[in-house]
Amino acid sequence: MTFSLVARCAETGMFGVAISSSSPAVAARCSHARAGVGAVASQNVTDPKLGPMALGLMEGGASAAEAVAEVKRRGAFIEYRQVLAVDGAGGTAIHSGPNSLGIWTQAQGDNVASGGNMLAHDGVPGAIVEAFEAATGHLGDRLMVALRAGLAAGGEAGPVHSAGLLVVDEQPWPLADLRCDWTEACPIEAVAAAWEVYKPQAAAYVQRALDPRAAPSYGVPGDE
Repeated sequence: MTFSLVARCAETGMFGVAISSSSPAVAARCSHARAGVGAVASQNVTDPKLGPMALGLMEGGASAAEAVAEVKRRGAFIEYRQVLAVDGAGGTAIHSGPNSLGIWTQAQGDNVASGGNMLAHDGVPGAIVEAFEAATGHLGDRLMVALRAGLAAGGEAGPVHSAGLLVVDEQPWPLADLRCDWTEACPIEAVAAAWEVYKPQAAAYVQRALDPRAAPSYGVPGDE
């Protein structure tokens, strides 16, 4: 009941995940990324353990393909799972179990992989990958362009209600972790709107964490 992509920015080394689903709070269960290591989406009858497992394997030196192969070996009920991974070299790998729900399929390129289940048709992941590869700018922008393209291509067979954008850069915490956990409107547009507000402030939030003395003002009432 989900479509997603994992991606790496070849210029900056950032990693990210963008995802949407008819289920509530999809990003809380399915989106995983680690600075300097990679990004993973674990979806379809989700086992949230698989994302950290794959990232741990990649941090230990495994490629995306090797990590996904090991996840397939170790994971329980792996025939029900979809796992997408991208590594530090831009390599990608996808496992889609035969018991994935509804119409399910996947697509890959350099630095990007997309997969989905309960899709309107099997062309959605390909449209996502093509849109990501054609997009420019910040990784967060490219991820949102691609997620919107997946929705425009048909998305899920039914309406989506949650979405998320996760981006990691140089720090051990996310540069951005934005979510819409439930809406009857469009969750992708809700996350896109949040990203447009957050993107210009993202570097300032990092600076405040590293050294608040050098950080810009907070820009809120009472800040002097």
